[in-house]
Amino acid sequence: MNTLEIQNDFHSLIDSIDNDRVLLFFYNIMKKSSFDENGKLWERLSEDEKDELLIAFDESEEFDNLIDFHSIKSKHSKWL
Repeated sequence: MNTLEIQNDFHSLIDSIDNDRVLLFFYNIMKKSSFDENGKLWERLSEDEKDELLIAFDESEEFDNLIDFHSIKSKHSKWL
């Protein structure tokens, strides 16, 4: 997978999340990682943050928790 494909997939993933808390959680992780020169983001997380991230990942694997792209796109069309 090349950089452009990863970026496109990542944007699609973000667009599909309909939970402000989850978005803010991942936003903060990405924001913090951009300042981490050594790339050791996981090591900087507290145990609670690690647990929350793993729970969020597990929940994202459940089909019932997913929202299709078209629903998200129509809901947030004013920002697109």
